[in-house]
Amino acid sequence: MKRAVFAVVGHPNKGKSSIVATLARNDSIEISQRSGTTDKAFAVKVETANSGYQLVDTPGFQRPTKVLKWLTDHQVSADKRAAVVAKFIHDPDCNQKFPDEVKLLTPIVNGAAILYVVDGSRPFGAEYESEMEILRWTGQPSMALINPIESETHVGDWQNALSQYFKTVRIFNPMKADFEKQIELLQAFSHLNPDWAVTLNQVTADLRQFRELQKKNAALLLARLLDDLCSYRTSQKVLNQSQADVIQPVLAKQYAHWMREREVQTVKELFALFEHFQTQVTIEELDLPPDLFECEHWYMWGLTKQQLATAGAIAGAVAGATADMMVAGHSFMLGALGGGIIGFGSAWMSADKLVTTKLKGLPLGGYEAIYGPIKNKNFPYVVLGRFIYLYQQICQRNHALRGNMEIQSKRLHEQISALESGDQKALHLACSRLIKQKNVDELSSLLLPLL
Repeated sequence: MKRAVFAVVGHPNKGKSSIVATLARNDSIEISQRSGTTDKAFAVKVETANSGYQLVDTPGFQRPTKVLKWLTDHQVSADKRAAVVAKFIHDPDCNQKFPDEVKLLTPIVNGAAILYVVDGSRPFGAEYESEMEILRWTGQPSMALINPIESETHVGDWQNALSQYFKTVRIFNPMKADFEKQIELLQAFSHLNPDWAVTLNQVTADLRQFRELQKKNAALLLARLLDDLCSYRTSQKVLNQSQADVIQPVLAKQYAHWMREREVQTVKELFALFEHFQTQVTIEELDLPPDLFECEHWYMWGLTKQQLATAGAIAGAVAGATADMMVAGHSFMLGALGGGIIGFGSAWMSADKLVTTKLKGLPLGGYEAIYGPIKNKNFPYVVLGRFIYLYQQICQRNHALRGNMEIQSKRLHEQISALESGDQKALHLACSRLIKQKNVDELSSLLLPLL
């Protein structure tokens, strides 16, 4: 199959590099508000499972009026215009006087189709006609993209002007275009050159298939996170009550640290799954939802009390409070998370008598101070709510975007309510088993409908 090549051209600071970064799903491409960031043409290959295409990011037009004059001065007839443009890019004097235009036009002369980018928030001006006329001289297939960088104030004027030079005019904001918008644009590309239709149709088919694979892998990440967070516990064997009292705050810090680090690890893996490698992923910078251990936020990220009761009924779970275990008669953080987070200190070799029993001078018994696992029935839904909201943001995040993500609160019940009744029941049964530290077969498959 013939690989399609597109040269992304236009005035400086119109979003050319942003469009390349979004369509190539490549967040390493430099994007800046400073004019002249792209000072040479460079190609970005987009490879899919069975096909691919190429985007060429180019410098912006600098002296289009003078370049057009040079072309018209050397024109013989309309059928020789493309040859005149080729002569222009190979002329040593033009390379010195018009380096940006030479770099811009070279990939087009070599066979690339044209993606002409303008800013729909800025007014149309006569100076742009020189650029469009130069591009028309090349004779290459072309499409105009209106990028409403700040607003759509002048989009209508641009559509009227561009339609005089381009058969296809599309509005495309690389900062906001979701996956389907990107697919629609690629499908429009296939009409520019019939020879590229087969390969570009294969590209879009590959991208849809890869999207489904990303979704399945995200469900695997979520299943592993749920299983780990719902089953984790930390403990320390001690000999007496005073040692247990000393070790309690240490275990609490260890437990909280491990839980947070485990969640951050999954967030990093989720970013990598969707090929976002430049975003700094930390709890603080990402401004993630409230801390897992802040109980007042649990109904925000999990289910309400009524929804939990319904979930329990659907799953056939037996309602009842979780009993807190004791360390030498003391309850540590009793009821701190609805009677669920702590199970502190079951005797690990029977009773007090073992503490005083020795074998060859060594004590045989003592206590085991245990922190976790969390028993609160809302906890799995809290983890689900946080992950799914992050997933929704990351999978739709354009690679042209830079900086941190903004996370807002969103309840999980909306996604659960949208599930089929059978899927709801399976999910509630799975969460009930997880909180009891029981194995759930094919957990990722049960979670997939939520994504």
